[in-house]
Amino acid sequence: MSLRVKVDEDLPAAVATMFRRAGHETTTVVEEGLQGATDKRVWQAVEEEERFLVTADKGFANARVHPPGPHSGILLLRPDDDGIEPLIRLIQLVLETGGVQRLCGAVSVATPRGVRVRKP
Repeated sequence: MSLRVKVDEDLPAAVATMFRRAGHETTTVVEEGLQGATDKRVWQAVEEEERFLVTADKGFANARVHPPGPHSGILLLRPDDDGIEPLIRLIQLVLETGGVQRLCGAVSVATPRGVRVRKP
């Protein structure tokens, strides 16, 4: 199953490439000219486009603000180290361990130790 994915501006372009290679229709905040926009504006675009959001912004994983269920899903990337490579490894982990389809409608957090999923 292919998902509609939006990659936040705090992630490298390689993340979007990885989702595209996995067969998902993927856009980025930068490609859409939303870089620098507020989280509220980015979230509005995510919801309007019914996209699954991939981000490193902890604010999007706040279940009180974005509870699991009424959206396509959020994946927060939380590597132990800074840099592009740790983010790439987390995406590989997610894609190799069941993909993002299982995360639909959930608020999920990927760390080097695994993926925590909060479903409705």
